[in-house]
Amino acid sequence: MATDARQRLEERRVAIERSLPEAPTETAWRELAETQAALDRIEHGIYGRCELCGGAIGRQRLLALPATRYCISCRPEMHGPGR
Repeated sequence: MATDARQRLEERRVAIERSLPEAPTETAWRELAETQAALDRIEHGIYGRCELCGGAIGRQRLLALPATRYCISCRPEMHGPGR
């Protein structure tokens, strides 16, 4: 799983870097940072673990959102603003 994720994330990083305009948006920079953070988690052997509960992030969630930091139960949008 990590090998496939690494390839998808590296492709995504390159695509984001190529698409950055001269005045990049905060969203583009955030997406680039999240992608790089996911690559770093792969390097450190912690990719696929939720940053809040420490549990496994489901395979389907990682396929849909390879840079996600949270499992479905802990995803911030479930807990309201500020989380």
